[in-house]
Amino acid sequence: MSECPILVWMLSLNREYTVAEYDQCFKLVEECIGYTKFPYQPRNEDSFRKIITAMLPLLMMRHRRIPRAKWRDCQNQQGKHWIEQLFEEPPLEKFNHSMIGYHLAISNSLCGMAMTQGERQKVVNIGLGIIQYAVEPRGTPIPTYVESMSHKLTANELASLQGQTEAVMLRRICILFALKDSYMRAVGQPIGFDHARIDFDVVNGKAQMDGKPLIGWEFRVFTANLGVARGTRIVHEQYECVCAFFRGPTAETKFIWHQTPRELESWVQFINIDQMVKVIPKLTA
Repeated sequence: MSECPILVWMLSLNREYTVAEYDQCFKLVEECIGYTKFPYQPRNEDSFRKIITAMLPLLMMRHRRIPRAKWRDCQNQQGKHWIEQLFEEPPLEKFNHSMIGYHLAISNSLCGMAMTQGERQKVVNIGLGIIQYAVEPRGTPIPTYVESMSHKLTANELASLQGQTEAVMLRRICILFALKDSYMRAVGQPIGFDHARIDFDVVNGKAQMDGKPLIGWEFRVFTANLGVARGTRIVHEQYECVCAFFRGPTAETKFIWHQTPRELESWVQFINIDQMVKVIPKLTA
């Protein structure tokens, strides 16, 4: 097994939730997660997204068969989270390599958690970017949307969009924004960070920050396809996802593209609302 193996959980909000389900999730988070408090807003979809996403670390630790009383959630000044397992006088080496760094991300109907285990100073450098294949406001022509987002792109990135079909333009800009988000989250940058400071040359597999090469980064890129129930209709939604992780100053920066479900199954797990709600009774143990 490689050092700091990466695992990702993707949670599909594939249908509308009920107030009873909101209450179950709210109670669980209130009891088991101490680092943040959520206001009780059962009719607020965004509130439900945040609460059910906050449950993902509980699910992950349950799958690792570690009781809730045997771990604690920690956070640094940049808002980066890691989990410390509570051993009874463990060997120092085992304790140092038992830290679990993770990052949570939300985009409309898709929520996710990227995690890895190892030394604390390493595992916190993980981030997840999720961007839906959509334009805002809805109905905006794609070239107009690209122009409105141009302040977040570098000259090189804008050049890579020119002369392309609208479908290719949308795909490329979503990949670029997912890459940028994943890196920003991995290093703990605030929401107002200038996206244009980061330049991704996807074709040549290169990345720069403030004109200097990014060294030692691994970017895992994949697409998620969802079927979401909207009333009586099933709506197809597509998302570009990127997991960023810093492998160290001597590692080569690389982009890893996963095109098929089979390529993902070894490190990405997809679940939905039904599966999440079903395991709630087990997550407090």
